[in-house]
Amino acid sequence: MSSTPIAFVRLTEVPLEAVLALLNEPRLGRHMPLAGQGFTPESAAEWVAAKDGQWARNGYGPWAVLVDGELAGWGGFQREENGADFALVLAPAFWGHGAEITGAALDRGFTELGLDEVVIALPYSRSPARVVARLGFLPAGEVVYDGAAFRQYRLTRESWTDEALRRGRRGGSRP
Repeated sequence: MSSTPIAFVRLTEVPLEAVLALLNEPRLGRHMPLAGQGFTPESAAEWVAAKDGQWARNGYGPWAVLVDGELAGWGGFQREENGADFALVLAPAFWGHGAEITGAALDRGFTELGLDEVVIALPYSRSPARVVARLGFLPAGEVVYDGAAFRQYRLTRESWTDEALRRGRRGGSRP
């Protein structure tokens, strides 16, 4: 059970100004090689609409992540040709909540959204070995998106459920 109040809401449910500030946070850029240059209110609105549109097309998509009612970041699942790709981008003030938020999102992905497996693609600027192993992800090679190379990891529902049972998490618990 979550010790911090975490909520997942659609990106369209948070003020655009808050999303714009997050997208333009300079400390996030080095870990987001596909982010491009600064967002304007117009380009941020287009970004939100594109991300939110994935829910209608795929039955899943990214959320705005709230911690104690405050926008902490965005994350969720995005359909890629190799499967449901999980991403999480947090404002620096919330970096210590990443594992808890990831666990809550994976619970939702495997239970409520019915995903069979999830992949993550991490830029080479990140050192993820211990974190992804702790969550049960296994290395799955490399993937290239828009010319940028990422390390890829894969997690199945069965592995997540086995790991959840070992750690005493209850699958499907709501954050």
